[in-house]
Amino acid sequence: MEERRKNRRLALSSKLLIKRLDTDQPPKEVNIDVSDVSKTGVGFTCSEALEIGAVYEVFLTLWTKEVLHCFLQIVRIEMKEENQYSYGSIFIGMSEAEASRIETYSTIENMDTGEEAAT
Repeated sequence: MEERRKNRRLALSSKLLIKRLDTDQPPKEVNIDVSDVSKTGVGFTCSEALEIGAVYEVFLTLWTKEVLHCFLQIVRIEMKEENQYSYGSIFIGMSEAEASRIETYSTIENMDTGEEAAT
């Protein structure tokens, strides 16, 4: 399968709080397992059915225990098993400073593993 990602993805163990922005429904805490993160997006799995194209408010806990407040747009959905979905999402309106935190970690991890950074 051809790699279509613009940036190298990082695996983090994290949970997200998701809030749908285009409805009046109150925020719902959803258990989500982050499989990878790059400065452009997040891959994760959860049992909650989300909508492609929808934008959600999230609080992403990084490896440093810092929390990034950001917005994600769902761009890919794949059903893994009954009541378990895999999502691909992109950051919407993320500041360059926050994107740089993720990129910095990628650079450090590449140095540790001897890999070259992907562009």
